[in-house]
Amino acid sequence: MISSRTAAVDVGNDSIKAIFGEMEYELNIPNIVARDTEDRPVIGIEELDTKNPLEGIHIKVHSPALKENNAIYRVGNLATKSSNATELDPGSAKSEEDQTLIMLFATLALDAVNEKNTSYFPRTKNVIDANYTLGTGLPLREVKEGKDAGYRSKLVGSVHQVEFLVTPKYQGLKVNIKFNEVKIYPEGFAAYINLVMDNQLKIINKDLIDKRIIIQDIGGLSTDIAVIKNRNVDDDKAQGFNLGVSESLEAIREEIRSRHGIELDSRRDVVEIITRKNDRNHIMVKGSRTSVHDITDRILLELAKKQYRLLRNVWQKNSQTEICYFVGGGANVLKEYIKTLNNNLDGYNIDFFEDEKESIWMMANAYYKLISDFIRKSEKPKQSPEPVKN
Repeated sequence: MISSRTAAVDVGNDSIKAIFGEMEYELNIPNIVARDTEDRPVIGIEELDTKNPLEGIHIKVHSPALKENNAIYRVGNLATKSSNATELDPGSAKSEEDQTLIMLFATLALDAVNEKNTSYFPRTKNVIDANYTLGTGLPLREVKEGKDAGYRSKLVGSVHQVEFLVTPKYQGLKVNIKFNEVKIYPEGFAAYINLVMDNQLKIINKDLIDKRIIIQDIGGLSTDIAVIKNRNVDDDKAQGFNLGVSESLEAIREEIRSRHGIELDSRRDVVEIITRKNDRNHIMVKGSRTSVHDITDRILLELAKKQYRLLRNVWQKNSQTEICYFVGGGANVLKEYIKTLNNNLDGYNIDFFEDEKESIWMMANAYYKLISDFIRKSEKPKQSPEPVKN
């Protein structure tokens, strides 16, 4: 019997965060793809296998779940160097985009071919058969619209194949991916689980467990606002909005291009400029360090005002809320702007995660906790009946 490996995957707009097995392996890959040809040119082909596979993900993907089947892609860092690179567009549904599936399959395949995992999956020549028990999530809005069922049905019951083409170390390998089980969680609920429970789903934050909480999860394409009451997400009051940071990052990227003539590869480059510790909000123009503070401040403050308006509206309808937690990669980008607005305006009790990694990896960690708990409950041996006494 083929063993099933645990996978918790957050297909974020900025990047894919994935945790595998007993938390012994993590992957973080930019969510960028570019259509390509089978024989991409490589300088120094004989040195290909000395390079990092994550810098050269070049794959063909076959899956009945895809609208465009058997297409060839550059993925992640390699895709950022292409003129036809695509990132998810604002307003798109994560559950309905081929790019979501391509990134998911590529991430799982990279785990399956990792030399440390040879004991998990059978390999016949250059073909690996990989079986996963997957925990992942969708924006609250899509779950409320029932799109999680359609997304799950695309994954289960089919074989999805990733063939590595001109990829360092893995060239010529094929991975057949099957799912033993797929659990899809609403992102707002997952954030709450991560706040209050450890990996064994034991309560770690007793102060929060019975509080009325708002969790505002700001992503690239959407914002989920979960209202927690009596340890549960209030489905009627939970809301999802088509408002994320992607459009603002794209606007910053475009203004830097038009004003300074600098072409940034992706939105991720903009995030790095905004959040890095040294030379924040600066770029190099013709070798000179140049501030873009006026561009980033103006555009991000405008977005922060819209996010703050969402918070205010939800809080007014839930007046007994005790605290709002801002989570997600978007919250990390907007943190200082939202704090300033709150100090100058309503002064709500709000909090952010100062640990950048904790905020960005929150969803993947939550999915890991939830899918691990599902596996534990599924594997509990049934109690044998007590012997009949004479």
